[in-house]
Amino acid sequence: MRITLTILCIFCLTLPSFSQNNGGKIITQIIQSKALQNPGGENPNRRISVYLPPQYEQSGQRYPVIYYLHGFMGTDSISPNMKMILDQGINARKIRPFILVIASQYTLYEGSFYSNSSLTGNWVDFTAQELVSHMDKNFRTLAKRESRGIGGNSMGGYGAFKIGMLHPEVFSSVYALSPGLLAFVKEFGPNSTSYRELQNIKTQEELKKTYYPKVLVAVARAWSPNPAKAPFYCDLPFTYEGEKMVVNQAVLEKWEQNMPVYIVDKYADNLRKLTAIKMDWGRNDAPRFPIQIGMLSQRLENLGINHYVEEYIGDHGNKIWSKDGRVLNDLLPFFNDYLSFE
Repeated sequence: MRITLTILCIFCLTLPSFSQNNGGKIITQIIQSKALQNPGGENPNRRISVYLPPQYEQSGQRYPVIYYLHGFMGTDSISPNMKMILDQGINARKIRPFILVIASQYTLYEGSFYSNSSLTGNWVDFTAQELVSHMDKNFRTLAKRESRGIGGNSMGGYGAFKIGMLHPEVFSSVYALSPGLLAFVKEFGPNSTSYRELQNIKTQEELKKTYYPKVLVAVARAWSPNPAKAPFYCDLPFTYEGEKMVVNQAVLEKWEQNMPVYIVDKYADNLRKLTAIKMDWGRNDAPRFPIQIGMLSQRLENLGINHYVEEYIGDHGNKIWSKDGRVLNDLLPFFNDYLSFE
């Protein structure tokens, strides 16, 4: 009995050590950005959270990096549940050891939309240049495009596709989970009630109580800023004069120049340089996702750009960072297949 108890005690004592040795580590840092210097009141100092794989400090080897872009209202935070999923991906051999980084792109209106803006700062440049440079200088990365993947969910899925499309010399593979604002459809189309609702909102406090109007302001500050137009300092493509909708053609064109469905022809050669592209969406998500992703996929197919698209049973968030979710079972294996490891 005494021997059995001793063995049991030794086993119990070793469990935490085993778990710790097989888990990664989260590091947070601040990047003082030059690209994000701006007149719109946004903080250019950006927090980043970095996931380092198990044995990173002991191994001495270099690792590929997944640049993960968060969604609207999100931050750089890597929660305990997210860390568990990343650990499980490695321990279950769904992916070889890797580094993952998330940079906070939370703004005064809760999202940068991963775009360069004269008002809010140059978020594409920050992500593709400053963040990548910081990672390569401060961590043992494989500092080449073949070892960099970019992915994200919702606003982050939009950003992943857009930045990958603009910078194939930096990133080689793109995974866009339920990417948003690919085209003017449904909730963001001209017949949406959100534009009319926004026209009646006069303060930031009122705006914060909404969702779609708040998204429209964040987008407009990125894509069609107007420093002379208080209180939100931006122009919209659709406004109202009484019951009549008015189309601002110049603003509409600015928005379309940021929506992938309308510009993939322009960047087709860049997209052909990417090793792999994948997009997905939940069957029970908002109506616009299957429509706009289908539109983009058709354009890519017409241009002969190889890519993958997939519908799954889920909504906008319930099958992302879960044990049966897309990050663990699809995004990580995708990057395992298409990134270059040491």
